[in-house]
Amino acid sequence: MKRNLIIGAMAMTLLYGGAGCSATHDRKNGTTDGNGSSEQTAFPKVYMFKEITSENLVKIYQALGREATGKVAVKLSTGEPGGNNYLQPELIKELVQTVNGTIVECNTAYGGGRANTENHLKAAEEHGFTAIADVDIMDAEGETELPVDSGRHLNKDIVGAHYPDYDFTVILSHFKGHAMGGFGGAVKNMSIGIASSNGKAYIHSAGKLTDPEQLWQNLPEQDDFLESMAEAAKAVADHCGDRIVYISVANKLSVDCDCDSNPADPQMGDIGILASLDPIALDKACTDLVRASEDPGKVHLIERIDSRHGMHTLEYGEAIGLGSQKYELVVLD
Repeated sequence: MKRNLIIGAMAMTLLYGGAGCSATHDRKNGTTDGNGSSEQTAFPKVYMFKEITSENLVKIYQALGREATGKVAVKLSTGEPGGNNYLQPELIKELVQTVNGTIVECNTAYGGGRANTENHLKAAEEHGFTAIADVDIMDAEGETELPVDSGRHLNKDIVGAHYPDYDFTVILSHFKGHAMGGFGGAVKNMSIGIASSNGKAYIHSAGKLTDPEQLWQNLPEQDDFLESMAEAAKAVADHCGDRIVYISVANKLSVDCDCDSNPADPQMGDIGILASLDPIALDKACTDLVRASEDPGKVHLIERIDSRHGMHTLEYGEAIGLGSQKYELVVLD
């Protein structure tokens, strides 16, 4: 198996510019060794397949070297009714069944077609997810709390009551834009996604409210919301320890989230499948690949990310110990 080893955004030219290249970016002095050697390469690895297939989803999970054991939660978005950009069941089926996973979700805080358990399960069935695995709406029977360690905004993360029943979590994200966060990837999926309906309101309000009905008239400063997402994600990561992996599929790259019932059509081409044991590194790699793409349609997604100050989520997440924005990209083929 051929691998291209490159670190960080500055090496994206190598990724797009030449087949068979192998290089590492030196952590100490910022130089590149064309032979692929470096004194220090202690960055988290982000694995990548350019080709998006169900087989490669399984392979990239296996490349992480961390086996999902016990009762496995696969956190993904089942998609708002009306939308069609969510990860398709036929794409993810093999991975979900390989880990013997249960697809998990929590109800929304904005109304819509997934605001209660009955409608949420109906949407999951209509979109084909119940045909490939069990689906658990984790706040169907209430909620529970995970501690937030030294949060600036949150002192707890309010998650679905069923979440602590799971032994292992696979954060399976569709990387794309987002109307409020700028982009949605691993951090958004594990924070907003695992939060109960009330917990979503708590994050969106930067710890001020737990009532979804009051939320949209009381939104905080943008950076406070972004930082709250990172704090909630850190609570999940701390809860899981080494019992979690992160996989993102960068396809159907709309500027809008799968929570949108009428998302904008994608305006740039697919990028690939990426995976890591570090959620910050994974999200940073996805955004770096968007910026490095030669696709002229990328300007729309970049504008969405930057107009919402979306990269601050990763800056703050790194600052609180959720992960690293420096990474080693390992391209698999």
